[in-house]
Amino acid sequence: MSGTPVVTRFAPSPTGFLHIGGARTAL
Repeated sequence: MSGTPVVTRFAPSPTGFLHIGGARTAL
């Protein structure tokens, strides 16, 4: 569930590329 806040933070992603990059950085 710890990934939920991270996704919400990087939610504003039109292409979704930033979403993957943000999640990877958080990991």
